[in-house]
Amino acid sequence: MTQPAHPSSTATIGALPRTQGAMALETVDLSKHFGSFTALNQVNMQVAAGSVHALLGENGAGKSTLVKCVAGFQRADQGSILLDGREHDILSPTIARELGIGMVYQHFTLAPGMTVAENLLLAAGKVPAVIQWKKQRAALQDFLETTPFQLDLDARPADLSAGEKQKLELLKQLYLQPRLLILDEPTSVLTPQEADEVLGHVRAIARSGQCTVIMITHKFREVMAYTDSVTVLRKGQAVHHCNVADTDPDLLASAMMGNDSPRSVQRSTKKLATLSTVDSPAHTKQTDTPALRIEQLQAMGDRGTLAVHKLSLEVQPGEIVGVAGISGNGQRELVEALVGQRKRIAGTVEVNGQPYDAKRAQNHQLKVRSLPEEPLQNACVAEFSVAENMALRDFDHPPLSWHGLLHFARWRERAKDWIASYGIKTQGVNAPMQSLSGGNVQRAVLARELAGSINVLIASNPVFGLDFAAVEEIHNRILQVRNNNGAVLLLSEDLDELLELSDRIVVMSEGRIVFETPAKSADRQALGAHMGGGHNKEIVCN
Repeated sequence: MTQPAHPSSTATIGALPRTQGAMALETVDLSKHFGSFTALNQVNMQVAAGSVHALLGENGAGKSTLVKCVAGFQRADQGSILLDGREHDILSPTIARELGIGMVYQHFTLAPGMTVAENLLLAAGKVPAVIQWKKQRAALQDFLETTPFQLDLDARPADLSAGEKQKLELLKQLYLQPRLLILDEPTSVLTPQEADEVLGHVRAIARSGQCTVIMITHKFREVMAYTDSVTVLRKGQAVHHCNVADTDPDLLASAMMGNDSPRSVQRSTKKLATLSTVDSPAHTKQTDTPALRIEQLQAMGDRGTLAVHKLSLEVQPGEIVGVAGISGNGQRELVEALVGQRKRIAGTVEVNGQPYDAKRAQNHQLKVRSLPEEPLQNACVAEFSVAENMALRDFDHPPLSWHGLLHFARWRERAKDWIASYGIKTQGVNAPMQSLSGGNVQRAVLARELAGSINVLIASNPVFGLDFAAVEEIHNRILQVRNNNGAVLLLSEDLDELLELSDRIVVMSEGRIVFETPAKSADRQALGAHMGGGHNKEIVCN
């Protein structure tokens, strides 16, 4: 693979010239404290030059802190970082970049007002006062031809899909020819084909000896398919190291959890739960009245154009319908239109045959619940206490109120029961909701939304950004709703999640349902093709 001249190939750190090729990394007794909290506790890790190394662990295990120390965003309190066997004090991201360390973040860091070409040049860090654009564009085009990613150099981030933005983030780093590349959840917004394309290219670069890769991921499929070795962190300690050829997902899950992993038990439970309902009427034929019926729904997007286009969809009692799609294809607007956060400009929604306009009284009467993405912003009042947030749905109904009088003691008493039942980590029922971690906010919302019987549950990316244990717990509670004959509409950008939980999967593209398939016979590549916009046409799903 021929690469263009490196933009900063003559950069030096003191008297040490920057060398080329994949870099070996070793951390020795690396520790980092934030006050009394120990984020890293004497972490030892070895990453061979030219390998792809997976970094696994639950949220809060120390993964981000570890790579931020390597990338210069944080400084370890003790221990050493060795690059090619030589100790380095990486004081800043600038020094890390000069050493040949690059990082692609989970969230986009693009300059929105600049073109693709300008973003690539900006990544180099040293932009001349006068840019010779003819020469630079030719160099950039030559660079793009060495990669499988073709982007319009004149396009701006607003013109790009989420997948194209992620590719641009990767291209920014590859353009600098890093010797060590850190990837933080690099495939969260990609179709299966795009994910395979990106990870395949990264692995090829590593195996060519140009670069070493460290990848943070929660997806065991990516670990098994594209990485060479694994380090598992748990509570700030490196507890497991292995070659991918010598392990499997259950062993990795066990290392992450710190005991006999519940993963295999939970999966067995899910299979048994599915079998127990697969022969029920809800799974053998459609009822005359679906639990949720959406007819010709239309909703505007934030930019004043249609985001949901005459969408029709039905969900039966005792069924989970998964909605797949790349971010930005109308999923968020669909959920907001269903739960009353966005105006519907056309179409109807029915629950058990009755009109549903997402009014609070209808939610109570028809037993409609929702698990939104980013629940702290979309389902809570951040300044209210945990007990107050847990009472938002029924604070004016007995036993929480009586003849217009609010019984706050009963709010707190019930909140204590739910905190214990759902394992919510909080300083108490009076702690503000915003003081909880993301996983515990989601558990608190779960406790409120899943209380009592449910006819329809609308869940949007319910486990995004959560750790392994929280994901398993939430998945099982969603399955319980289905097994209790509730209807679940599950929107997720994680295709593995949809394939695991759904009875039926539909694909949403450009605000329309364009494909439908039973989950048990779903083809990952076919789903990815429709998610990416290939041979799509609108269909009506019943």
